[in-house]
Amino acid sequence: MWKLKIAEGGSRWLRTTNDHVGRQFWEFDPTLGSPEELADIEKARQTFHENRFKKKHSSDLLMRIQFAKENSESSVFPPKVHIKNDEDITEDKVTNVLRRAVGFHSTLQADDGHWPGDIGGPMFLLPGLVITLTITGELNAVLSKEHKQEICRYIYNHQNRDGGWGLHIEGHSTMFGSALNYVTLRLLGEGANDGEGAEVDFGSRWCHFNNILGKVLAFSTWGI
Repeated sequence: MWKLKIAEGGSRWLRTTNDHVGRQFWEFDPTLGSPEELADIEKARQTFHENRFKKKHSSDLLMRIQFAKENSESSVFPPKVHIKNDEDITEDKVTNVLRRAVGFHSTLQADDGHWPGDIGGPMFLLPGLVITLTITGELNAVLSKEHKQEICRYIYNHQNRDGGWGLHIEGHSTMFGSALNYVTLRLLGEGANDGEGAEVDFGSRWCHFNNILGKVLAFSTWGI
């Protein structure tokens, strides 16, 4: 199971002047998670996948599941306030609403005081990482099979109905975005027809696809 680690080094090469306050990273531990917890995570993944064309941002669901368990003592909120159109707004009701809001946001706060969150938007960052690691020959040294699996899951989940990808998760398919993400999937071991989305039509996109893949293969061959 994946766990969000807060304010930890994670590597002897990292240096800090504030004990890593504000740092966050995901770590995979196959021994973590009860059957019930793993089932909840899989359900959240499946629900997101089924609704990926309607709601394209994950809203950090896995983080929220983890924090809900870790911050269970502070997740008891005052009763929900229902106010009708002709009803007066009292001080008690306003106070309850504010307490619910503060309580909710406190459950999303990390132990070191910051509010974690992913960069869930750009579709050109992961391709740059994977392509660079491939060129330098460090892909398998840096990315575990679990990391590769999650990168592929992310890319497939944000594939548009027409089979392509945009430059961000809300964007329409572009030549550049489609070529970047398709090449990334292939470098991670995916086949030409893997995934559940429509097949990518590289008719007009071939120039970008050929350019990117050609450079990756050339640099890998040269050992650059």
